Amino acid sequence: MAVYGELHALGYAHSVETWQARARVGGLYGVALGGLFAGESMFSSAPDASKVALVHLVERLRAGGFTLLDAQFMTPHLQRFGAYLLPRPEYLPTPRRLRWNSPRASFRPVLRGQNRRPGGDWRATRLCC
Repeated sequence: MAVYGELHALGYAHSVETWQARARVGGLYGVALGGLFAGESMFSSAPDASKVALVHLVERLRAGGFTLLDAQFMTPHLQRFGAYLLPRPEYLPTPRRLRWNSPRASFRPVLRGQNRRPGGDWRATRLCC
């Protein structure tokens, strides 16, 4: 985790967190480089909390002009966003090509307010760092 602290200080590592009543209940973290965001890990202690963080990450990346979110695994939830598998020969040159892109996604902390999902009990999502 020390490396992630250094990457964060340099502006590359970011987390998206889901909060409920002053407690972090889920989120994800990853590394942004050029037009690529490489998701590293998701976590949750409340139902769908990491999925909520993913929704906000995708929203932020799309608005900021990112080209690729590398999620490492295909899931039905990711497919809802239009995710698809990229063949290895097509993927391998992509990070190198995207590193010079200049997307403008903001990862500054943002409180999203009283968000609710039917059947869910999460309260707010904060994009952190």
